[in-house]
Amino acid sequence: MHPRAGTPALPEDLIDVDALVGAYYDGVPDPSDPEQQVVFGTSGHRGSSFRTAFNEAHIVAITQAIVEYRAAQGTDGPLFIGRDTHGLSEPAQRTAIEVLVAGGVEVHVDARDSYTPTPAVSLAILRHNGAGTSQGVRTQGPGLADGIVVTPSHNPPTDGGFKYNPPHGGPAGSDATGPIAARANELLAGGWRQVPRTPYERAITSDLVKRHDYLTAYVDDLANMIDFDAIRGAGVRIGADPLGGAVAEYWGVIGERYGLDLTVVNPTVDPRWSFMTLDWDGKIRMDCSSPSAMASLVNRMTAGDGPAPYDIATGNDADSDRHGIVTPDGGLMNPNHYLAVMISYLYGGARPGWPAAAGIGKTLVSSSLIDRVGAKLGRQVIEVPVGFKWFVPGLIDASVGFGGEESAGASFLRTDGTVWTTDKDGPIACLLASEILATTGKSPSEHHRELVAELGESWYARIDAAATREEKSRLAALSPNQVSATSLAGSPITARLTEAPGNGAAIGGLKVVTDDAWFAARPSGTEDVYKIYAESFVSAEHLTQVQAEAKDVVSAALQG
Repeated sequence: MHPRAGTPALPEDLIDVDALVGAYYDGVPDPSDPEQQVVFGTSGHRGSSFRTAFNEAHIVAITQAIVEYRAAQGTDGPLFIGRDTHGLSEPAQRTAIEVLVAGGVEVHVDARDSYTPTPAVSLAILRHNGAGTSQGVRTQGPGLADGIVVTPSHNPPTDGGFKYNPPHGGPAGSDATGPIAARANELLAGGWRQVPRTPYERAITSDLVKRHDYLTAYVDDLANMIDFDAIRGAGVRIGADPLGGAVAEYWGVIGERYGLDLTVVNPTVDPRWSFMTLDWDGKIRMDCSSPSAMASLVNRMTAGDGPAPYDIATGNDADSDRHGIVTPDGGLMNPNHYLAVMISYLYGGARPGWPAAAGIGKTLVSSSLIDRVGAKLGRQVIEVPVGFKWFVPGLIDASVGFGGEESAGASFLRTDGTVWTTDKDGPIACLLASEILATTGKSPSEHHRELVAELGESWYARIDAAATREEKSRLAALSPNQVSATSLAGSPITARLTEAPGNGAAIGGLKVVTDDAWFAARPSGTEDVYKIYAESFVSAEHLTQVQAEAKDVVSAALQG
């Protein structure tokens, strides 16, 4: 923990935005350097122009690769594009529009020439492709839309990000990102300067660029997701902090449109994020699940002897696909705790229009409290690898009612049981917290305490362990029979998993389970470490023992 974690940023912590944007245009990546190539993680390509990892060349190459990929797939409808508030997002969107228009793609941009949350782009794609109609979402045929979101999510202000959403509206899988990244790197190595481009001022006024009112479409449709009558009737006082992100302009409109007692806690948009408190490592990071990054909002809710200014306070990251929930009686909720509360509430009678067989989607590194809640409700828990893309098919066909990640990302079905978004949606998770309070009279923190009293308390944490690139490759390719251990922290091992039980997909690592604990180990995509997620239903000391033995189990498996 950095000594200044949770304290306000100082002038020396802030970036020079002009220099960042200048480096975007001036820097030319070395295509032979792996650190400067196009790499799609679970949420697209990310990097900083200061490190020559996110530059004009990258965006030209990736966008051209998308133009070619969508043509090969027969995706000939409009492409919806949105950007967040990072300093590199606007120049990257301009570059992308130049390439898209030159490639003959119809591009739908924000009608206000402003910021667009990730879920608003997903919603636009799905609505165009039939969501909410009797035909349902089309995934093939003429006129299909897809999209691009220009965002590095909660990453520091130095970073840029670029992600592709196919016609299913969710994050692209490796079947798309693999060929897109490969083609982009080909262009990066020789040819990106020859990619056709229409100068921006001509492109933005061309017949191929259409204006789409993302804000109104999203805000109006929220009536099909949240019980605003209950929130308004109960007089829930809401403090919504967009953390300088893309939903900054949305929260005020949501409050006005639905007559809520809602205060936009900090409407400031500043690509330096000068108003933030520093994260755990001393960096500025818009992580709404981090107590350090959310310190100012938490302090407002919990400091002093008087009543809290809000009944529910919320935060979102820069592209608004994640949520943070703060209550007067519990502070910032652990993401796993709130996932369990949402699931308990939604499946416990709050959504009678949902299919009776709709399962619960969770990632394999999310808390096992969710499994216990699912068992209590008599609902199937579908455990998938890390990445929201795994929930997309289930949300589209309503075989999954809720999909959630341990990193505070979730989406769920409309009240009528049809698909809403297939990408993570921070605002609906935030608004649901107020609905829960309004309809039950209890805060989400109170609901979590009740779940713990009934189903057991757990201790959960993630740590990193050093690993070489070769060790990370071996970890990603492990098979269960390479794990020779028979017990973990005093309990017999009941499962050794290298494939997710919910869909049989490779997890790119290892999960080991006992009756009262588990750990999962996955290689980092950006650092020479592997991540160990672990949970114990015994004690904090037992969790520490699980973590220690997890390293030994992984080490033995890698050596064996």
